[in-house]
Amino acid sequence: MRKSISYIFVLIILLCSCRQQPTEHKRMMFKDEVRLKTTPIQNQGKSQLCWIYAMLGTIETEHLMQGDSVVLSTDYVTRMFLLEQARQRYLMRTKNSQNSKNENISMRGMMPMTIHLLEQYGIEPMASYHAPDNINYGVIGRKIDQIINVALTRRVGLKNLEQQVNDLLDTSIDYMPQFVFMLGAEYTPLEFAHSVCQKDEYEAYTSFTHHPFGTSFVLEVADNQMNDSFMNVPLDTLINRIDSSLQSGHPVCWEGDTSEPGFSFRNGVAQLDSIQQVSMKSIKNEEIQTLRQLQFEQFKTTDDHCMVLVGIARDEKNEKYYIAKNSWGKNNVFGGFMYLSEYYVKLKTIAVILRRE
Repeated sequence: MRKSISYIFVLIILLCSCRQQPTEHKRMMFKDEVRLKTTPIQNQGKSQLCWIYAMLGTIETEHLMQGDSVVLSTDYVTRMFLLEQARQRYLMRTKNSQNSKNENISMRGMMPMTIHLLEQYGIEPMASYHAPDNINYGVIGRKIDQIINVALTRRVGLKNLEQQVNDLLDTSIDYMPQFVFMLGAEYTPLEFAHSVCQKDEYEAYTSFTHHPFGTSFVLEVADNQMNDSFMNVPLDTLINRIDSSLQSGHPVCWEGDTSEPGFSFRNGVAQLDSIQQVSMKSIKNEEIQTLRQLQFEQFKTTDDHCMVLVGIARDEKNEKYYIAKNSWGKNNVFGGFMYLSEYYVKLKTIAVILRRE
């Protein structure tokens, strides 16, 4: 009974401290234990395309660790995503105009969606397909919405719609190359995609108790637009898989909550506040599992951002951190990289994608 009361008290402290204000601190020092190779840090700007940047960054690091080097085009994947949404919304509203929702083009998504788009449309190297630095995908999305509305009013047909959308994307992003040239070889975008990301090469995991462990389920977050399923495993297993992957030289694509006060891009650190950190050390992973579930159900753990985990480090107190490659540019103390505390990852991870064993 005493243990149960103590556990409930710890949970109350943790939940009540979740929105404490952050404190600025001096630059933390870390000693890297594992550090994988990465392609250069990119900047997604004001777009919501972190899920593309992170998944492509994961594939790029995987190839670098194998002695290969590719830098893939986020703009190509984005173009295909916009075109796919235009088709779907046009067809949905054409077939059932009275009951279908007039949903606007969205830039949000989850990590597995990038893999689906690669499998369907292929990929280009960044050198072959790259948008202007000042591109605003939000504006392009709104222009596509207008094209759809006009096409529905005039009943122009799907092929005409696709042509209008492609014309807009040509002038706004870049004109599409027909082939990929790499190391003296010629590929179609699909052939190139299959050379950098094989079918079923990656698998997706999560850890929540509202579904049985050892089964896959469609994760109930708004960004899961393609209704992707994730293998549900206990928290111990999830963390062990992350550690094992990094220690074996394979990156991990991470998706989780970045709305916490302890998440500071400027300082290059994501950590729980001091009260939560001390409390987390006093409870077992099974109890953290319960706390994860409570915060997920109460929308205190939300699906905010994706990054690539590329290493493991220790701070001056020998506390464990995960090294993350972010996509917000290089303007922080670690040149765009971040250090996520072990307890932050345990509590605030929504899902991960890693290479299949």
